[in-house]
Amino acid sequence: MTDHAPLAAAASAAEAMDGIYRWQRWIYDLTRKYYLLGRDRLIADLDAADGASVLEIGCGTGRNLVAAARRYPDARLHGFDISGQMLDTARRALLRRALKQRVTLGRADATTFDPAMFGRPAFERLYISYTLSMIPGWRLAAERAAAAIAPGGKLLIVDFGQQEGLPRWFKALLFAWLRRFHVHPSAELPGVLADIAERHGLALDCRSLYRGYAVYAVLRRPT
Repeated sequence: MTDHAPLAAAASAAEAMDGIYRWQRWIYDLTRKYYLLGRDRLIADLDAADGASVLEIGCGTGRNLVAAARRYPDARLHGFDISGQMLDTARRALLRRALKQRVTLGRADATTFDPAMFGRPAFERLYISYTLSMIPGWRLAAERAAAAIAPGGKLLIVDFGQQEGLPRWFKALLFAWLRRFHVHPSAELPGVLADIAERHGLALDCRSLYRGYAVYAVLRRPT
């Protein structure tokens, strides 16, 4: 019974995400454009060299993969999501922009994924954009991502912060809105990333952006 528990949990999570995004995926990028702040900065900070392997964890509609493919035309791009609905939208987005052959997509759970699903032991660049706050087991997802950083590589994360520099009413309204979509920003994120960095021998740069609106973190593995 225990052996089947992770599979059952993953299937349940996938079904839940498909239910949420079955219709939202068509307007997702339009409605998120103005409040998923820091995504373009993250893409720029990837600084992916020619031939570098890049992985997006929780690729959603493919918006970030399209941006990365345009910015780094000679990088090897990969992405996965737990939602089949979102992956379908991502494939359509890549196809429309003639990028389908440049990006490899897969379906996986961020808490259990293995780089081997893409035929690799690790990646030079990984990124997670506004995804951890949607994953119940986000600590494990961050741990798995950190373990998949190749020597000399880095993992970049941007997600909702605790709005500490903004009015209380703004935080209350934003968090209430986010809960409607099963998004739960955690005040523990910086501390958890610091613990992961220490245990994995990584250097961590974690900062607050836009008066606490977002947390922006970079974990680097020494060569």
